[in-house]
Amino acid sequence: MPAELLRSIAASRDVVVNLQRAMVAIPAVGPDNGGHGERAKADFMLGWLAEHGITDVEEFRAPDRRVPCGHRPSIKAVVPGKDASRTLWVISHLDVVPPGDPTLWTGDPFEMVLDGEAMVGRGVEDNHQGVVASLLVAKGLVELGITPPVNYGVLLVADEENGSKYGLDWLLKNHPELFGGNDLYIIPDFGIPSSEMVEVAEKSMLWLKITLSGKQCHASSPEEGVNTLVASAAFILRLTKLHDRFPAVNELFKPANSTFQPTKKEANVENVNTIPGRDVFYIDCRVLPQYDLDDVLEAVYEMGREICQSYGVTAQYDLVQKEQAAPATPKDAPVVRRVLRAVKEVYGGTPRPMGVGGGTVAAYLRRAGLDAVVWATWTPNAHQPNERSLIKNNIGDAQVIARALFDQQD
Repeated sequence: MPAELLRSIAASRDVVVNLQRAMVAIPAVGPDNGGHGERAKADFMLGWLAEHGITDVEEFRAPDRRVPCGHRPSIKAVVPGKDASRTLWVISHLDVVPPGDPTLWTGDPFEMVLDGEAMVGRGVEDNHQGVVASLLVAKGLVELGITPPVNYGVLLVADEENGSKYGLDWLLKNHPELFGGNDLYIIPDFGIPSSEMVEVAEKSMLWLKITLSGKQCHASSPEEGVNTLVASAAFILRLTKLHDRFPAVNELFKPANSTFQPTKKEANVENVNTIPGRDVFYIDCRVLPQYDLDDVLEAVYEMGREICQSYGVTAQYDLVQKEQAAPATPKDAPVVRRVLRAVKEVYGGTPRPMGVGGGTVAAYLRRAGLDAVVWATWTPNAHQPNERSLIKNNIGDAQVIARALFDQQD
């Protein structure tokens, strides 16, 4: 591991602050959230890469008529290594979520300010911190004339915040030549303050809308109606039995079991003295990857048939989201071992492979048979007002990436 590269990264405070300030000022919000996409931020990034001597750069444009330029840009930048057949990729995203209620911010969400050693502004953590960390390594390699043992690749993708249809998913489908089976993939897009979580697996996710229909009537004459609120209450309680139907545990995850939680309830009637004839509620299921979501759905339908028979209602089911978990990255995969060792060297603690309760962008790589980890050192406060990123975490994460790049133990 070249000590001069670590020193260069450690001395990059001004680079971090200036780069974050420039990126925050470019609101790369996708069209699903009312924005114009990532074109302006991509132009800035292309200029920054050229200014710092990073010349092996290519842009990819996913067609999207909803944005003014007609496409969603992603950028690949590579610093060639001694072994050109293999690349360590750091994949971050250019887009950010909208700021939300502006009254909850202490200032302009798109004007980065310093609060001690914290940078505040929309996107500073999600995912500018990952972008900055990846660029600090590339900048240091080029400025110091260091050739890494393998190619070092930076991939800045569009559309992560709205499903990656025009970002990483599109790249995997349309440019599979970018992604080598022997490459290493690090996605610095989620983490915990201690840096100890190296995400290698995720639960399947199922969001289901359930509508029960009965007969509305006056509350003084309940025999003339069919009360869907009573039926919904019984159905919600019955759904808690899903934990018994799918009882497995996996200590990679916290909680270690599958979860089945009723969440949203839509309004039914406006007045107290009316028995509702229609009720709508939702359930959020986070299911361990060994279970098939179709089996979970069939269990829900079975419970629903019992409720309908007992309470005289009818049920309609609408899938809001259904995402079967991708295969897990093996805990002993080279990229996992490299990141665990690098985190230990930079941050200390006890880094370990872990699973998360929802989908990550790594799923697209894993479904393609590519081993990937999601890791970063986050507060975390992504998507919140007054989003913050610590300067030291931008620098520390860059040093972890650098150490993983030069790790030759696998």
